[in-house]
Amino acid sequence: MTSTIEAGTTSKRIARLTKSSKILKEIVQAIQDKKGEHIITLDLRKIPEAVADFFIVCEASSSVQVRAIAEWVETNVKKQCGEIPYKHEGMSAAQWILVDYVNVVVHVFLSETRKFYRLEEMWSDAVSFEEEDDIPDAKAVVKKAGKIQTAKAGKSTNKAVRRTAVAKAVKSGEKPGSKSASKAAKK
Repeated sequence: MTSTIEAGTTSKRIARLTKSSKILKEIVQAIQDKKGEHIITLDLRKIPEAVADFFIVCEASSSVQVRAIAEWVETNVKKQCGEIPYKHEGMSAAQWILVDYVNVVVHVFLSETRKFYRLEEMWSDAVSFEEEDDIPDAKAVVKKAGKIQTAKAGKSTNKAVRRTAVAKAVKSGEKPGSKSASKAAKK
């Protein structure tokens, strides 16, 4: 019985995601197919409090395009990789749609919403790769992670606290720009 458990553990290690995994490539390709902009892949594997191995973040200029990108990601990944999302959220409002594949989470933002939540800044301790929009198989450009500095105080932001506050605001249905969401995001 021990060998079965050990064998199961070994196969999970082999299946671990890397930045060149097929599902990541298919997600980025699907976003590019629907003209998603400013595509960033965040490698969160070395961050203990991260809920996934990778975040893929992009934006669109309208809520119709946000919904189209999220739907095409789901369709393309199912067709090419045989994976269906564990969960997706935000389809009705289409300002920020989250497509959760457990180890990979796709965030499709409306441009203004992305600017408000600054997800990349909250996870700035992750290694990020910016996908080139015009070349489907372009090499990713590594950006060096740095500390977030608040504009007023010049002190480092406590990222874990801010991440929690933004997550609570999103779960409670706060709209970007509302006073309570602003207070939660700035904490």
